[in-house]
Amino acid sequence: MADTALVIGGTRFIGRHVVDDLLDTGYDVTIVNRGTHENPFADDEGVRHVEGDRRDDTDLQAAALSVDPDIVVDCVAYYPEDVHVATDIFADADGYVYISSGSAYGVEEIPKREGETELCECTDEQATDDSHESYGPRKAEGDREIAAAAEAGVNAMSVRPCIVYGPHDYTERLDYWIDRVLNHDRVVVPGDGQNLWHRGYVEDVASALRVVAEEGEPGEAYNVGDRRLVTMEEMVDLIAEAADTEVEIVHAGERELAAADLSADDFVLYREYPHVLDTNKLSALGWESTPLAEAMERTVAEHRESDRDGSEHDPGRQTEERVLGVLDTL
Repeated sequence: MADTALVIGGTRFIGRHVVDDLLDTGYDVTIVNRGTHENPFADDEGVRHVEGDRRDDTDLQAAALSVDPDIVVDCVAYYPEDVHVATDIFADADGYVYISSGSAYGVEEIPKREGETELCECTDEQATDDSHESYGPRKAEGDREIAAAAEAGVNAMSVRPCIVYGPHDYTERLDYWIDRVLNHDRVVVPGDGQNLWHRGYVEDVASALRVVAEEGEPGEAYNVGDRRLVTMEEMVDLIAEAADTEVEIVHAGERELAAADLSADDFVLYREYPHVLDTNKLSALGWESTPLAEAMERTVAEHRESDRDGSEHDPGRQTEERVLGVLDTL
């Protein structure tokens, strides 16, 4: 009889890939969510769906009793209380894994290591706040809930992804850059193109969650991200290679961007100070990441089939043309 897995969430970006990974590795899979998003597994007889609100303790308890899962992957725990409740309800599971975040780290250092790099503090107000500013503190407090649950005997672990990219990414962060490469010969990259923001391919994040559920140490956190990092310029080159096209990367400094009322921060996935996560602890469990060229090929191929263009992150092509005009006169 196959092991059973319960995925809390399971229909959108990371959760969707978690379900695929679990199916591919032989699990019987059930997803529990409110049903507010399209279910890509609606016609898949191998995936059972239980409707319920993860923030409703009764719904979550009903799912636990109905499924009796061997492992639980929690994709939608956004508040510390979510983790506290879930680790109580699923205390008998062989493995409960919480998706935390690289944003849980509270200091800037290179690289950020589990158990060494300081986590964000979280006030009572932040613990229940839903703003972007409280996201890191809330995730860090969720990690502390994992540690506390493990102290009480629960096989609970957390996984801290960096920026995640890949097929079906509703955030459309990388879609902006793919769209630029596919539709323009010249692509403006802020600064010298050497800034570094660690990214992780979504299928690798999904497999990391399963590996940690199976092999992780209770109470521990595991960073996940591409084993080889690339700069922003190298990222654009990877996209172009995957798309079988060529683009001219045009670097724009602070002065050139300011001429068009832009700054480097107006470009999605730009980060002035490098964000790098040490992934050796996860690799020691037997996890591996997908080669970057292969990961980008899959990402670009799915982008072509989607209607995503990253326009919500677009500083405006006409504005970029003003930057290019300034650079062309230098």
